[in-house]
Amino acid sequence: MDRDREYVEYVSARLPALHRAAYLLCGDPHQADDIVSATTTALYRHWHRVREADNVDAYVHRTLIRKYVDERRMRWARVLLTDRVPERSDGHDGHVEERDSLRLALAQLTTAQRTVLVLRFFCDLPVGDVARILRCSDGNVKSHTSRGLTMLRRILGVEPAVSAASELRRST
Repeated sequence: MDRDREYVEYVSARLPALHRAAYLLCGDPHQADDIVSATTTALYRHWHRVREADNVDAYVHRTLIRKYVDERRMRWARVLLTDRVPERSDGHDGHVEERDSLRLALAQLTTAQRTVLVLRFFCDLPVGDVARILRCSDGNVKSHTSRGLTMLRRILGVEPAVSAASELRRST
């Protein structure tokens, strides 16, 4: 079937990026797997609609965001099943601390800020596409981006880059 082959090719090519986006939204690899699984299942069921969309990637990201929101609304998602947090592995690439810091910082943002930042900077989508995915204005996306980046900088203790014009004004 051409339909199935087309679906498999699309999802296979985008699966790592979808998983990364889901992980950055929820901060848990297992929950990210669930979100991606629910997303790909919904895509398969509605593939005839998906492939006719003007922007298939935007449709897929909107579906991913909806599945993430659905997952957060489930009552069991807030239940801690053990009395202690499981140990995390050290990893092998030396960037574990940076990733963990970023994940923890993203978790402190509002859902809207985190969603916008993940779509803009980790999924590499332009403002207009993010606005269409979230069904809001470009200005709303820009506002959440600005506030989210400001909060991330504050949480991570990173100073924003100073422009040459700002530096010139300071020195005069």
